[in-house]
Amino acid sequence: MPSMGQTEITTTEQASGFQGPDKPEWADYSRCIHCGLCLNYCPTYRELGVEMDSPRGRIYQMAAVDEGRLPIGEHFVRHIDLCLDCRSCETACPSGVEYGKLVEAARAQIELHYRRPWPERLARWLVFRHLFPSPPNLKIAGSLLRFYQSSGLRKMVRHGGLLEGFPRLAELEALAPEAEFPAFFAQIGKTFPARGARRFRVALHAGCIANFAFARLQEATVRVLQENGCEVVIAPGQVCCGALHVHAGLRELARELARRNIAAFPKDVDAIVTNAAGCGSTLKEYDYLLKDDSQWAERARAFAARMKDATEFLAEAGLTQELRPLPGAVTYQDSCHLLHGQKVRQAPRQLLEAIPGLRLIELPHSDICCGSAGIYNVTETKLAMQVLRSKIQAVNGTGAETVATANPGCILQLRTGVRLYGRGQRVLHVLELLDRSRPSPLVDPWGNLTRDRQRQ
Repeated sequence: MPSMGQTEITTTEQASGFQGPDKPEWADYSRCIHCGLCLNYCPTYRELGVEMDSPRGRIYQMAAVDEGRLPIGEHFVRHIDLCLDCRSCETACPSGVEYGKLVEAARAQIELHYRRPWPERLARWLVFRHLFPSPPNLKIAGSLLRFYQSSGLRKMVRHGGLLEGFPRLAELEALAPEAEFPAFFAQIGKTFPARGARRFRVALHAGCIANFAFARLQEATVRVLQENGCEVVIAPGQVCCGALHVHAGLRELARELARRNIAAFPKDVDAIVTNAAGCGSTLKEYDYLLKDDSQWAERARAFAARMKDATEFLAEAGLTQELRPLPGAVTYQDSCHLLHGQKVRQAPRQLLEAIPGLRLIELPHSDICCGSAGIYNVTETKLAMQVLRSKIQAVNGTGAETVATANPGCILQLRTGVRLYGRGQRVLHVLELLDRSRPSPLVDPWGNLTRDRQRQ
């Protein structure tokens, strides 16, 4: 019995709000010491100034759900959904908290326990289950988008004001990528020989949307690898990497895609490369994704060990291609999942600095997300545009005519930002700049070198 002036404290153990293997683990989130060093690196906290929309605040909420003090309801879902999963906080964290692992596990729990509004469920069902995993459906989607953009329908929709009463549709239409023709799908299954002596044999992961939205980047990637002594295998049977599924909490679907990719790629290659930083981060983490699968865990470890970003691979291998001058000022925007996810910072800069005549200007806060974050600019357009405006203001301040980056999603977002807030800067992948620096009969190095397709 408590003495006078004391209060009896009783505790009731509450069941965790998390279930199953895909959940934030105490051993991971308890490493957060709540020091706050992550706050200034978090794009949502920088824009909103809300503690619950910072890494520290979201970890606090995960702990509360795990302890049964907070339900997986609208409040929790909203704060977790607002995270870009850029992982900038991981780079800033002195305790080594793997925040990306935590937020992706939290989203897996949301998928398990929370029923989203039906329009959102329908969109997720179509996109994640029937578009990204299916090359035939991607080809159809690319063809339809190409028809819409080239037939005059887009001009009619935009200039005819047909979407004036549908502001959300107008936002999404403006964010749609350009469908490039010919698409890259026809190249999947082919092998491209090295130019000159073969130094390496590599396999290219071509991704999903990039095969029609970034077909010219795909071609440039193959050419640059060839010019640097690589035989390039584009394995048949490969599919979407599953990165967007992991970010959305759809981990079982991501595992299915991981197994398909592991089975598709040859084992007799020196490396598996990608030009998409977001894809590469997940491809390198197939071993973690399949760690509990006894049949695939070892194969996943071997696959992840050979996975390289294309800029990382070329910087390690050393450039052997002839480089002609490419005069001009370029600033580089770090792709979040290359820098924070894969810990690759110097490789892209090293490649840019190797190009004669190119002057690299460091971008202030280049390690802060541009707002693309997979499909974040589609699902959270308003906040993504706030983040993007800040980014383009920094780009404008450098005076550079070109913005380089290492991820197709970032390219789309930055091009939107240049159109809305910029000064007409070009936005190109690092590999496109290397491709434009190849010896070529074209006089203008900034011309459309992607027409030089016969050399493949």
